[in-house]
Amino acid sequence: MAYRLPSTSPPARSPCLPLALAALFATTIAVSTCSVPIGSGILPSNSPPGAGGAKACARREVMGAGLAGAAVGLAGVRGIAKAESLIEAGKLGIPLLEERVLGEGKDALKIRSVVNGLWQVSGAHGRIDGPKAVEEMFKYVDAGLTTWDAADIYGPAEVITREFRKAYRTRYGEDPPIQVLTKYVPRPGDMPFELIEAAIDQRLARLGVNQIDLLQFHWWDYSNKNYINAMKHMKTLKDQGKIRNLALTNFDTKHMRELVEEYDIPIVSNQVQFSMLDRRPLNKMVSFAKEHDIKLLAYGVLCGGLLTDKYLGVKDPTETLDTASKQKYWYGTVNEWGDWQLFQKLLKTLKTVGDRHGVSIANVAERYILDQDQVGGVIIGARLSRAQHISENLNALNLSLSEEDYKEINSVLNQGKMLPGDCGDEYRRYY
Repeated sequence: MAYRLPSTSPPARSPCLPLALAALFATTIAVSTCSVPIGSGILPSNSPPGAGGAKACARREVMGAGLAGAAVGLAGVRGIAKAESLIEAGKLGIPLLEERVLGEGKDALKIRSVVNGLWQVSGAHGRIDGPKAVEEMFKYVDAGLTTWDAADIYGPAEVITREFRKAYRTRYGEDPPIQVLTKYVPRPGDMPFELIEAAIDQRLARLGVNQIDLLQFHWWDYSNKNYINAMKHMKTLKDQGKIRNLALTNFDTKHMRELVEEYDIPIVSNQVQFSMLDRRPLNKMVSFAKEHDIKLLAYGVLCGGLLTDKYLGVKDPTETLDTASKQKYWYGTVNEWGDWQLFQKLLKTLKTVGDRHGVSIANVAERYILDQDQVGGVIIGARLSRAQHISENLNALNLSLSEEDYKEINSVLNQGKMLPGDCGDEYRRYY
């Protein structure tokens, strides 16, 4: 008899699925109250050594040749799954976008350094048009942005990627060259194997795959030690072939170290909040991740849209906090780092740097984090069916920040506060 998931988990897949996509999204999407979203460069003076600015610039020079023309209207990336390298992909006329690797050996997963985040389809940013969302995925993939970040708590995010797979196969007669990273976010409690297996089988069904590319696990109450059992069970399911790679979300360094060193859990990445203003990963996480070849997937890079040209010169930000993301990062990040006057000074500096390179404030903010040690990718929200920033995201991949750029940026960043604590502490504040 199948193990029944608790009511706090996403609803089990109905036997009558898949439904027509239009019907699937006909009703209003409930908004999750959990805000789990969802990072080698020249760092501020209070950062540890290991900056890799010159190395990063050299890397992008090699890849940059294919980036200049990588815009939305380019031909699709059909065939990239058959390409053995970026060079071969270029011969096929595919945009040469920066790749990073999670894991090693036969399970190694190549992802794009800019990852499309699907938290914004959860409902917190407005109702989603399902069929339109699927169609817009084609535009991202055609531009070479093939990596997607989903979760069990992101409303229909997983299902959207499944329906895209179907649509792609119908249109082109082959599997799409996408990588889908998803999450398992259970309520802390008992974690028997049957519960974990049922949850993973549910992820497989909603994603429409036989193996999950990357499963990211989140747990916010470390006083409840069942996260250890949960990870052991997921390792068993990985050995069975249901999961390609295991990862974490918002784990702090102490407990990630525990899982890796004491229980031999093969963690390949940890998704954490990491931005110019929130550099907590530099406190402990980056050095441990480097020691164990664990990548950091950075979210909150643009502070919910506050680190953009839109807010340059704005006098009162509270009047324009029109999304859950902006509210979260205004109160939890910007206010903790410095006041609005200092934030405006930072935006002006980023604008100056961006103008020097012909890119936006957001592009500079993205590139800054991409250049930090151990960053496997930056997650940028994709508001499918509501807004898209494809060409804007591509600009960050063709940007190389100079020594002068870093000096100017860091001189302002160091005037603010270094946020205290470790990654994910905000989710454990009451435990």
